Amino acid sequence: MNKLIIFSAPSGSGKTTIVRHLLSLEKLNLAFSISATSRAPRGTEEHGKEYYFLTAEDFKDKIGQNAFMEWEEVYAGCYYGTLKAEVERLWAMGKHVVFDIDVAGGLRLKQQYPEQTLAIFVQPPSLKVLEERLRNRQTETEEKIQMRLAKAEQEMATAKGFDVIIKNDDLQQALQEAERVVTEFIGR
Repeated sequence: MNKLIIFSAPSGSGKTTIVRHLLSLEKLNLAFSISATSRAPRGTEEHGKEYYFLTAEDFKDKIGQNAFMEWEEVYAGCYYGTLKAEVERLWAMGKHVVFDIDVAGGLRLKQQYPEQTLAIFVQPPSLKVLEERLRNRQTETEEKIQMRLAKAEQEMATAKGFDVIIKNDDLQQALQEAERVVTEFIGR
């Protein structure tokens, strides 16, 4: 059976680092689900690599075509979603699909595919540490940082809806724990 492995967390929690580690382990046979978004690319991001970058109008058209497994307007006018065609493409390759998506999207996917989904919440040590991580990135305006921190508080309250919570206060431990739970889930 094709499996779905969801990683959700507040921005800056380390979920992307954990997902990259797992993708590097050939024995897990994982492939990354590239999300679609209506936001503009940041830095060196490329269409079809980090995200499928769509205009807000194109994104809305795909919503109308029922092309998404899940989608959300994360911030006003800024959409993110999982294209059905992307997951079907990866399943056709015989891969288990890994997601690095927001909390609401992760929980919606889990509801739709409960038997084949493992939903993992990556929890930062604290909101203070999370703020430090976001500031150290030096990629966001103060306004964006404050918006992300406010959202993080709400997201941390939903952690109990996930199958597993991995606290990322020690990266090596978090990587080992993620590898262990994903290996067990795939082996079922």
